Amino acid sequence: MNAALNDIVDFIKVIPPFNLLNDQDCHLIAKRTSIGYYRNETILNVHQNDQVMLYIVKKGVIAYYDNAGELQGKFSEGDLCSVLCRPDTERLQISLRVEEDCLLYAIDFNELEELLTEQPTALQFLLQTAPQRLQNTMGAITESALIASSLTNAPITDYYNSPAITITTQASIKDAAKYMTEKGVSCLVIMADEQPAGIVTDKDIRRRCVAEGLNIQHAVTDIMTANMATIDINLCGHDALALMISQRIHHLPVTKYGALVGMLTATDLMNQEGHHAVNLSSVIHKASSVDVLVELSLMLPKLQVSMAKLGASADYLGKNISALTMAFTIRLIELAEQKLGNAPVGYAWLCAGSQARQEQLVYSDQDNALIIDDSATPEQEAWFEAFAHFVCDGLAACGYIYCPGNIMATNTQWRQKKRVWQGYFNDWVTQPDPQALLNSSVFFDLATVYGDSSLLQDVRRNMLAKTQKNTLFQAHLSRNALLQKPPLGFFRDFVLIQDGNNKKGLDLKHNGLAPIINLARIYALAEGIEDVNTIMRLRLAAGTPSLSRTESANLIDAFELLGMLRAEHQAKQLIKGEEADSYLLPKEISRLEREHLKDAFKVIKAMQSYRQMV
Repeated sequence: MNAALNDIVDFIKVIPPFNLLNDQDCHLIAKRTSIGYYRNETILNVHQNDQVMLYIVKKGVIAYYDNAGELQGKFSEGDLCSVLCRPDTERLQISLRVEEDCLLYAIDFNELEELLTEQPTALQFLLQTAPQRLQNTMGAITESALIASSLTNAPITDYYNSPAITITTQASIKDAAKYMTEKGVSCLVIMADEQPAGIVTDKDIRRRCVAEGLNIQHAVTDIMTANMATIDINLCGHDALALMISQRIHHLPVTKYGALVGMLTATDLMNQEGHHAVNLSSVIHKASSVDVLVELSLMLPKLQVSMAKLGASADYLGKNISALTMAFTIRLIELAEQKLGNAPVGYAWLCAGSQARQEQLVYSDQDNALIIDDSATPEQEAWFEAFAHFVCDGLAACGYIYCPGNIMATNTQWRQKKRVWQGYFNDWVTQPDPQALLNSSVFFDLATVYGDSSLLQDVRRNMLAKTQKNTLFQAHLSRNALLQKPPLGFFRDFVLIQDGNNKKGLDLKHNGLAPIINLARIYALAEGIEDVNTIMRLRLAAGTPSLSRTESANLIDAFELLGMLRAEHQAKQLIKGEEADSYLLPKEISRLEREHLKDAFKVIKAMQSYRQMV
C-alpha cells in the first residue's frame, strides 16, 4: 500500500461509520477515493450529472446552506459531509461552500454503496435520515440498559409473587395475624365478594391494633387500608419503585385486566438491586429533624452515580430522584406541622418545573408554590408564610438551592388562595402577554406534593378547558418556546449556533432538553392533556392534530438521548467530587456521540420549524 493510500486509511478508519469496517474494507474505499484542493469561497458542484459525492474533510471548512441561504451546518477536519447522499428532494435544496482552503477526500457514493453491500450497518448510517439513525441508536442503548440494569426496564413479572395471599372481610385481626405468620408474608389483600376491598400489613397490625389497644377480635377491615394502590402487570420495575416512593408504601398488589394476580413488595425490588431508592426513601420518612435530612441528602449524588453506572435511562433516573425530592419535601412539611401545629385550612404544596415533570437530577434549584383554601383568613395566611419558610429553608439546607427567579412558596405571589391561582391562569390564557407567559411557563408544569390534590386539579382542569380553544394563547406560547433553539451541530471543538458563531460548550439542559420540553407542553395544552411528564405528554399527544405518531417517537428518542448524555456527564462530575451541571464540552464526547447529537438537533429543529409555520 503506497503512502497516500495509507494516509487515507489511517484517517477514515476512526470516522463513523467507517470505524465499523476492517482495514481491508477501508483499503478498498481508499483506492476509490480522490483527493481535491479547493480555495476559499469555492462553491462545490452538487448537481454534477447523476454523480453523488461523499466528502470527507481532511483540512479546512465546508459550510452548507438551504435554498433560502440559511446556514445549516459546517464541516471541518475529520467531518463527513454526507448531505449529498440523501434523497434528491433534500440534495437539490442545498449548496456547499468552501469557507477555508480545503483538502477533501471524495468518493462516488454509488461506488461506495457497492463496496458496503456486505456492511449494511455502515451503509444505513449514510443513507438514513437523522430520525431513523436516532431511532436505531436509542434502540441499541435501550437494549444495553436492559442488560445492565434489570430493574430499569424489566417487567413486573420478573419480581412479583403469585398468587397474592388473601383473606375475607369476615376475618378478625387475630385471624389475619395468624394467617400471615402461617404463610410467611407481611401483608394480606382483603377480599369482599371475590374483589379486593383493601390491604393489611404487619405494620398496620402494630400501629393500628397493638399500639392503639384495639381488641384483636375486631374485624380486619377496621385496620385495613381501603382504596389501595395497585400496579398493572404490564408496567416495569422502575414504575413500581416510583409508585412505592411517592405513596410511601412497601406493598403493591399486581393486577391484570383489573383482576388481582399477585403481590410485589419493596423487598422483592431491593433483593434485585441492593442499596436502592426504596431504602433511602424509607429512612427519609423517619428522619427526626432537618439535620438528619441534611445528612441523608448527601447520599443522593452516590445514588445517581450508582444508577447511571447500571445503565439506567434518564427517564428512570429522573423519576427516582424526583420521588426522593418529594420524600424530602413531605418530611419537611411534616416537621413544619409538628413545630407550627396543624394547618388551619386545607392546602396543596406544589412542585413545579423538572420535579413536577419527574425529570429532576441531583441538587436542582427548588421551584414550589402553595394553593390555600379560599376560606383562609388573613391570620391563617400568616401561618402559611412561616410554614413556607420552614420547608424552603429545609430544602435549601438539603442542597436544593433557592430558586434564582424566586418561584417559591416563600414568595407571597406564589402562596395564594385557590381563586387567586385561577385568576392567574385565566389571565395568562385569555390575555396572553409574551413576557408574562415567558415568566410563568414553569407553572404549566405543576404537581401536588402534599395536601389536598383537588385544589390543583380544579385549577388545572379549568385552565385546560381554556387552552384547548385559545389559538392566540397557543401562538404566544409557541413563539416563546421557539426562543430556545438547538445548535446547528459541532465545528472543530466548538458548538455551532444559529447565527454561525461558536460557543465553547453545549448546554444540554437549555439548548437540548428545554426545546423538547417546551414543544411537549404546547402539545399538551393544545390537546387538554393533564400529565406533565415530557415523555408522557409526547406519547399522549401522538396521533392528535398537534403531533403525529412518528414525530412523537422522534422527539422521545431525541429527549432520551440528550437526557442520557446529561446523566452520564453529571455522573463523571460527581465521581470527581465536582458540582454537577449540564454543560458539555465537545472535546469530552466521541465522534459517534457527536453524530448522534447532530441527529437529535435536526429532529428538534425540524419540529420547531414546523411549529413556526402552524
